[in-house]
Amino acid sequence: MTPLSFALAHSLPEIVLAIGALVLLMMGALRRPKGDWIISECAIALLGLAALSMLFQVGPTAIIWDGAFIDDAFARFMKFLALGGAMVSLILSREFMAREQIDFFEFPILVLLATLGMLMLISAQSLIALYLGLELMSLALYVIAAFHRTNLRASEAGLKYFVLGALSSGMLLYGASLLYGFAGTVSFTGIGEALKGGPSIGVVFGLVFVMAGLAFKMSVVPFHMWTPDVYEGAPTPVTTFFASAAKMAAVAITVRIVMTAFPGMKLQWQQIVVFISILSMAIGAFGAIGQTNIKRLMAYSSIGHMGFALVGLAAGTEQGVFGVLVYMAIYLAMTLGTFAVILSMRVGNTYVENIGDLAGLSRNHKFMAFVMAMMMFSLAGIPPLAGFFAKWYVFLAAIKANLYWLAVIGMLASVVSAFYYLRVIKIMYLDEPARPFEKANWEVSAIVALGGLFVVLFWVYPAPLVNAASLAAKSLF
Repeated sequence: MTPLSFALAHSLPEIVLAIGALVLLMMGALRRPKGDWIISECAIALLGLAALSMLFQVGPTAIIWDGAFIDDAFARFMKFLALGGAMVSLILSREFMAREQIDFFEFPILVLLATLGMLMLISAQSLIALYLGLELMSLALYVIAAFHRTNLRASEAGLKYFVLGALSSGMLLYGASLLYGFAGTVSFTGIGEALKGGPSIGVVFGLVFVMAGLAFKMSVVPFHMWTPDVYEGAPTPVTTFFASAAKMAAVAITVRIVMTAFPGMKLQWQQIVVFISILSMAIGAFGAIGQTNIKRLMAYSSIGHMGFALVGLAAGTEQGVFGVLVYMAIYLAMTLGTFAVILSMRVGNTYVENIGDLAGLSRNHKFMAFVMAMMMFSLAGIPPLAGFFAKWYVFLAAIKANLYWLAVIGMLASVVSAFYYLRVIKIMYLDEPARPFEKANWEVSAIVALGGLFVVLFWVYPAPLVNAASLAAKSLF
C-alpha cells in the first residue's frame, strides 16, 4: 500500500462526509421543489456509511498527513459516538423541521459539515489540525443555532453562541501560538517531548488559554454562560445535536491533548480540570433547581454531567480515561433518549417545552412516562441503571488516584441534582393530567424505546461497551 492510499484508507469517514456534503449541496441547489426529505435521508445514510467505513480501519495506530492526523482506537470510539449522535439528531429533526416549516435542504448539509469538523477534531494530532477541525465544526454550529430565522429566540441564541464562540476560538488560538512559540512544534507528541525538561511560565499560560477554549466547547464552568440560552432558543433537534455529538468531539480532543501534549505537566492541567469539574458539578446541580423550561433544565444537566466526566480526566490515569469514555457513551444514550421524549411533547401542531406540561403523563402516555422516568433516574445516577455505572467508573478512577475529596464532592452534587430529576418524575406520576400530547411518529418512538432499553438493561451485558472503552483508553498510553 502506497503512503497516499494508506492515508486515504485511514481517513475514510472524513472523505465520505466531505464528498457527500458537496454532492448533497449541489443536489439541494438544483432540485425543485426545495424540500429536504431526500437530502435528509441521504445525509443520514452518509453518516451511517461513515460509521461503517471505520470497520475497515481496525488495526494499529496510524499517524498520517504529515503527523497532523491520527487514527487509533480512541479516535474510532469517539467518532462512533459523534456519528451516532449526529445520525439520531437528524432522524429526530425530520418531523419537527417540517411542522415548523423550516425543513430547508441546508440543515442536513450543515449537520454533515459540523460532524466532519468533529471527526477531524477527534483525530487531530497537531495544533493546526485541532484549530481547523474546531472551526469547521463551530462555523456550521453557529448557523444551525439560528436556523429558525423568523424566531427571535433562535436568532438570539445563534448570536450569543457566535459572539462567545469567536471569543473562545481567539483564546484557544492565542494559547496555541504560545505553545508553538515555546515548544517549537505544533505536534502534540513533539510538544510533549519538548516539555520534558519542565514547563516555562509561557507554556503554562498557553495551556490555560487552550483549556479555556476547549472548556467553552464542552460548556463547563466558567465558560457555560451560553448553554441555557442557546439550548432553549435553538430548535429542539439542534439542541439535541449540541448536547450529544458536539460534546463527544470537545471531550475527546480535551482528553487527547492533555494526555499526549502535556504528560509532563500533569500537576498544572490537573488543577485546571479539578477546578472546572467542581464548579460544573455545583452549577449544574443548583442552577437547574428553579428551571421551568425542560430544555434549560437539560442545559444545566449537561453542564453538571460534563463536570462528572472530568472527574475521570482529573485522575490523569488510563483508568480515568476509561471512565470518561464509558461516561460519554452512557451520557449520549441518556441525552438522546431524553430529547426524543421532549420532541414527542406536541399538542396539536405546537411543541411545548415547559416541565409542567408533563403533568399526568403516566395516565396519558404510559410508555413515554416510563422511559422518561428511567432517563431521569439514570441521569441522577440511581442503580442499577446505566447512569449509576457511568458515575461509578469516574469516581472509582478518582479514588484510585487519591482524589477522595473530588469523588465526595461529586457524590454530594449527585444528591443535589437528584432533586430536580425526581421533580420531573413527580410531575409525571402525581400531578393532575395536563392536555395529552399527540402520538409521536414511529421514528421518535423507536429512539425512545432503544434509549430506554439501553439505560435499563445496560447492567445485564455491559461487556461490549466496557471492552471497547478499555481498548480505546489503552491506545492513548
